[in-house]
Amino acid sequence: MGLIDTHTHLESFQRKGELPAVLTRAREAGVEAMITIGTSTDDWALYRETAEALAGFVHYTVGLHPCAVEEDWPAQVAQMEAFWTAAGRLRPVALGEVGLDRFHLPKDPTEAARVFALQCAAFDAGLEMARRLEVPVVIHSRGAFRECVERIDASGVAWHRVIFHCFVEGAEEMRMLMSRGGWGSFTGVLTYKSADAVREAARVQGLERFLLETDAPYLTPVPHRGKPNEPGYVALTAAYAASVFGVKLDEVVRVSTRNARHVFGLT
Repeated sequence: MGLIDTHTHLESFQRKGELPAVLTRAREAGVEAMITIGTSTDDWALYRETAEALAGFVHYTVGLHPCAVEEDWPAQVAQMEAFWTAAGRLRPVALGEVGLDRFHLPKDPTEAARVFALQCAAFDAGLEMARRLEVPVVIHSRGAFRECVERIDASGVAWHRVIFHCFVEGAEEMRMLMSRGGWGSFTGVLTYKSADAVREAARVQGLERFLLETDAPYLTPVPHRGKPNEPGYVALTAAYAASVFGVKLDEVVRVSTRNARHVFGLT
């Protein structure tokens, strides 16, 4: 059994012509599958084509990242559902990433409030679609964890289908997530010296509910921090997680891969 990178962004590698080499290195590192995450109409069709060409190895999602939300967001969201209904085409394994991001808001308070309101409206629309389609939903939450939780509560989305990607909150937030049945997924941040709270959150969730991701090309794990990330580096985070949980690497691989296949319905 190999590893699954549950959250990566292959678009940058594809545009640079680097994808074949990146995928080869991933296989050599023991990655058996990955999920490339949609962020806007710019990458949805590209990811579907990639997943169709590499069926079983690459899976994909469709979603509108909060930092990609602009005035035309309703037109983009309106196109998402067709990826589940198009005859003869490979369906996404989740809706996302969608959510809220306060970190990248404009500095002007009035403009920030306007942009955040757009994010909230687009997030609600994405959640409503995920509820109606009964599909997993990948959440981006930066500086807005409780607001995301409140909106998910109000949406009627089944919490066992909710994945908070790149979980960087603490133990209290993880308990809040677990009490609802949601999942937290961990990146290379887990390996950072300053990430004690993240490691504690991983222990609170426990190995039995552990999910791994790279968020490549971002958040590269130690010892390559500061360089571009890639799916094969999920093996480094897995090895570090073994020390966090006090188990052998094989157990981290087995459990995290089982969980990924269960949560995302991978075959």
